[in-house]
Amino acid sequence: MAHSDVLVIGGGIIGLGVAWRTAQRGLRVAVVDPSPGGGAARVAAGMLAPVTELQYGEEPLLRLGMASNERYGAFAAELTELTGLDTGYRRTGTLAVALDSDDREELRELHAFHGRLGLASEWLTGRECRRLEPMLAPGVRGGLHVAEDHQVDGRRLATALVAACKLLGVAFHRTQAAALLTDGERATGVRLLTGEHLTAGRTVLAAGSRSHLLPGLPDGVLPAIRPVKGQVLRLRIPELYAPFLSRNVRAVVRGRHLYLVPRADGELVIGATTEEMGHDTTVTAGGVYELLRDAHELVPGITELPLVETNAGLRPGSPDNAPLLGPTSLDGLAAATGHYRNGVLLTPVTADLLADYLATGELPTLAADFTPDRFRTEVPA
Repeated sequence: MAHSDVLVIGGGIIGLGVAWRTAQRGLRVAVVDPSPGGGAARVAAGMLAPVTELQYGEEPLLRLGMASNERYGAFAAELTELTGLDTGYRRTGTLAVALDSDDREELRELHAFHGRLGLASEWLTGRECRRLEPMLAPGVRGGLHVAEDHQVDGRRLATALVAACKLLGVAFHRTQAAALLTDGERATGVRLLTGEHLTAGRTVLAAGSRSHLLPGLPDGVLPAIRPVKGQVLRLRIPELYAPFLSRNVRAVVRGRHLYLVPRADGELVIGATTEEMGHDTTVTAGGVYELLRDAHELVPGITELPLVETNAGLRPGSPDNAPLLGPTSLDGLAAATGHYRNGVLLTPVTADLLADYLATGELPTLAADFTPDRFRTEVPA
């Protein structure tokens, strides 16, 4: 039986970020995951876009996202200094464009909403959008430029986080957690598929859309975390076409959201579909077709680029699409899950908030709107 101060169930970038920051606080940390550094981040495009992804009613999530975005530069630089590995963090900005008059009005309303919240976004005409990105279709009607929405490479970030955890002595158990262990009143650790028991002072559930499915988890401790499938394409920009795009580009094409994220190494990521299909991660011909068709309408030259990879991943969505951060109703068990479309963006702030809680027992104020107990309902006497 192995014991640690903190046991993290889930080795995606959220779990790894929590493990790294917690180990920096001097605590003994272990991570349980069959393949640390895997998960949704290996599919995600890595847009860091709290402003351009803002939706009405999500002001608390906006504050959390902006706080994380502000930390990202230092977070990425610290990882690189420690491990020598590049995370792909780039301060590119994001351009959200409209392809027809309805989309333009929707973006105009979003721009006005940004103004009421004091956010920095600039309205551009179609001509000004094409001046920034000459590969855009001639029919672009206008857009929003947000200079502080950036990007990171989720795969590189995950690799760097695994390396950073190892350097700080985090123990990795490369198998699945078979069941949560409790003493009837508090979480005490997990039983692994190998039969080994791992005990810990505190346990953190960071297993994405499978967090609530852990056997042994008492009913009502976590709400159901639904998997939301997203299909993504990766293309290669030959040197002949560089620079193809210089910043993240977003659009709504026939009601479907689309984004294009150009990497410094010549990769171009196109995504993503939104499909409620359970835990299915099949790449479909229809999904690939829709992404390429919509991307071609936005950037006609896209069809000249080599298609090198197709993927599908699962976003972990909570009932209100906001993350679950901090202690649960089961003593000794905390949550860091349910980040939906913002997992990559929220990695630094989630890591900091959970590490503060695990080290001090006090959850920082910034996490107050995201505690798991917001979904608890009182049972009538």
